[in-house]
Amino acid sequence: MNLGIIGQAAGLFAVTNIDDILILSLFFAQGAGHRGSNRRIVLGQYLGFAAILAVAVAAAFGATFLPESAIPYLGLLPLALGLKAAWQAWKDHGRGGADEEEGTKESGPSPLEVAAVTFANGGDNIGVYVPVFATAGIGGMTVYAVVFLALVAVWCFAGRFFASRPVIARALARWGHILLPLVLVAIGLLILVEGGAFGL
Repeated sequence: MNLGIIGQAAGLFAVTNIDDILILSLFFAQGAGHRGSNRRIVLGQYLGFAAILAVAVAAAFGATFLPESAIPYLGLLPLALGLKAAWQAWKDHGRGGADEEEGTKESGPSPLEVAAVTFANGGDNIGVYVPVFATAGIGGMTVYAVVFLALVAVWCFAGRFFASRPVIARALARWGHILLPLVLVAIGLLILVEGGAFGL
């Protein structure tokens, strides 16, 4: 196996997914103390990234399941999830005390929520991956896919690591319910505006 292509794959993944570490940290902080939350977040991250890979590989072979003009509208996913998270935080804050504790027992992100944010946030990655995959051939594409999927685990570990550092964990515990909606809404708006959705 060519070490050069492994290095290129690792570099490409890091450059195109650096912002995911912040999002993952927020998700892990949101799920802290909820049974099975880490597993759901990792599963969601893999589902979302597998969808990105599937679309990129298909497009490299000439299939266009996702027209380029549709990619900016993926911003609606994190925007909607951010607004939902903001509404939930506002409701929990309004209840306060024991009700808030009770209301968050079932909270923590679901795999589909994490997958939706990962996929939407990686919409622009598809445009980068397609030409690389198309020129790499089937063997090279396989190496890229294996390296990418291995690095998803590293990214999940990094997000969990940052979310569990005492200083960061305290900050996220205090401000995470505000930061997560803000970050998701900002990502959604950025994807919409940069892609020119709705003539923006």
